[in-house]
Amino acid sequence: MSEAHPQKIALHLKSRELELVYPDGSYRLGAELLRVLSPSAEVRGHGVGNGVLQTGKRHVGLVAVEPSGRYALKLTFDDGHDSGLYNWHYLRDLCLNRERYWQDYLARLEAAGASRDPDGAGAD
Repeated sequence: MSEAHPQKIALHLKSRELELVYPDGSYRLGAELLRVLSPSAEVRGHGVGNGVLQTGKRHVGLVAVEPSGRYALKLTFDDGHDSGLYNWHYLRDLCLNRERYWQDYLARLEAAGASRDPDGAGAD
């Protein structure tokens, strides 16, 4: 097992979090973070600078987590999004840098005058 491969994976439906356990500890990634930072082409775009800012995802939840081969997870969200494979290295990076990625996402939302709320009620 590689260093990036978690020892345990648990989906917590009530708290809308994915828990990944590594030798150095347990990490929880919220569904909203995972959704807005999806590695899918729908979110990242088809080239550098073509990403699409995800808005209105405050209440999104995870409904399924499936292994994809021995290298990734396929996550299914309750808004229907299910494309993009979260490989072990990407998930580990999200665990270790989640606060920085979250703050960057919030800053991009603010700069765009967008909201985390589904009704688009403006910046948080």
